[in-house]
Amino acid sequence: MKYFAFVVALLLIAGIALAADLDGKWTGTIPGMDIPVSYTFKAEGATLTGTSSGPNDTTIPIKNGKIDGNNISFSVTFDMGGQEMKLDYKGVVSADQIKLSLDMMGQTTEIPLKKAK
Repeated sequence: MKYFAFVVALLLIAGIALAADLDGKWTGTIPGMDIPVSYTFKAEGATLTGTSSGPNDTTIPIKNGKIDGNNISFSVTFDMGGQEMKLDYKGVVSADQIKLSLDMMGQTTEIPLKKAK
């Protein structure tokens, strides 16, 4: 039983350390479109907050951000010519990158992100 409690404690500490590494600005380019994107993340426990910005430097708040171990998910909603557009993201965080997947109208696009220096 002590071993189990120790393992659980280590996993919780590892999750907290990973969340701390998530904080800050991450940048990438949408493959095939060469559109630069950036995200500024702030981890608060299991909640992910922050902003997304695109090529025209418009900043959009992240909504419904969640952190589950090294997995993240969030959405952004913006106005596109009077039509509301919602983009759903899921990602896997590692030490040096986030493999982000964007689901837009049933199409999935992978966006690799690197932490900005």
